[in-house]
Amino acid sequence: MKAPQLPELVSFIESQPEPHILCDREYRVLAANAAYKRLVGEGQSFSGRTCFDISHGFAMPCDRAGETCPLKQSLQSGQRERVLHLHRTPRGEAYVNIELSPIRGSRGHIVYFIEKMEPMAVARGLSHAQGLVGRSPAFKRMLEMVARVAPSEATVLLQGESGTGKELVAKAIHDASRRAAGPFVAVDCSGLTETLFESELFGHEKGAFTGAVNRSTGLVEAAAGGTLFLDEVGDIPLMIQVKLLRLLETGMYRRVGAAEPRKADIRLVSATHRNVRAMVEAGSFRQDLYFRLNTFPIDLPPLRDRRTDLPLLAESLLARVAGDRKLGLAKPTLELLCGYGYPGNVRELRNILERASLLCDGEVVLPSHLPEEVRNVAGSSPARLKELERRLLGTRLAEHRGSRKALAAELGISERTLYRRLKEM
Repeated sequence: MKAPQLPELVSFIESQPEPHILCDREYRVLAANAAYKRLVGEGQSFSGRTCFDISHGFAMPCDRAGETCPLKQSLQSGQRERVLHLHRTPRGEAYVNIELSPIRGSRGHIVYFIEKMEPMAVARGLSHAQGLVGRSPAFKRMLEMVARVAPSEATVLLQGESGTGKELVAKAIHDASRRAAGPFVAVDCSGLTETLFESELFGHEKGAFTGAVNRSTGLVEAAAGGTLFLDEVGDIPLMIQVKLLRLLETGMYRRVGAAEPRKADIRLVSATHRNVRAMVEAGSFRQDLYFRLNTFPIDLPPLRDRRTDLPLLAESLLARVAGDRKLGLAKPTLELLCGYGYPGNVRELRNILERASLLCDGEVVLPSHLPEEVRNVAGSSPARLKELERRLLGTRLAEHRGSRKALAAELGISERTLYRRLKEM
């Protein structure tokens, strides 16, 4: 077959709706389509520039700057390669799915590459008002798994400690899937009795049981065309596990009290903080259902394994809980937050910041606004906390150009307290 020529390749990428670039073996961008130019910012010059310069601002290829390089991988494998990268955009850093395909010349060796990009709107590398936030290796590994499985119809099992954001990840899978326009229906499986769980999941007919005065649509039916998210799936009663297994195996279910089966049109994502494999061995969870749910497992890292994400997460979560207020974190406050263990993970961090925002009357969250367990992390003695606040006050005083009354208001303390602390200094 005749090898495609450069004009043909340029014409091809220009016809594509997704962002595409054409580059050579030396990473030089030879052409970019309109969607790519919108992604990285209109008005930029691409001639002679490298892909790593445009996308990252790097002076060297990605693999020498801490990123995985799909071009290098493709040169080694001779095949198409897929990676998840953190790209610069006019709206800040954002995760982008990259699919790079090699183009061979007449002698069979690779001469060009076509790179297709799909931005992940549900994730941001830097602080963002919504969505998943992070750039640590553990977070990125998890996000790569989300990017891989989202376009499929595979059943996903999210595993992680309480508070790691399993519902947010489930929503990210839904939003990046072909079912994104359909409903996302979440159900908490913990605390539901066997009878109530079956009725909630499958619905019931009028008169099916005492109190069933009307026909009820179940959550499986409500999620038609979309995604059903079963949170804490390890708490599902054994008898209901049988019916859930039948749903997954046949795609059919029955309302409680109905004779006719109904066809389900859902993609199932489940989550648990339990060790389901151990439950299978103990006989409290069906092995066949576990294998069905565990088609594509994704582990969610605890916050202690994402320490480098803490400043980004804290900034993002503070913006969410503060509402219209523009609150910042004092450097000593951030130091304390970064030193805490977070047994409750991201949920606990959010609660801590929400409490701090309510206690803070000024524009800066101080160490004194944090709960005692955070202030008392290793090495945070009362003397150290006092020293941290003293340093903060000195810095703010040096930077402040207004009145001391304004400074006191900014710090969220009274003028009398400010004068006392200045005197102590």
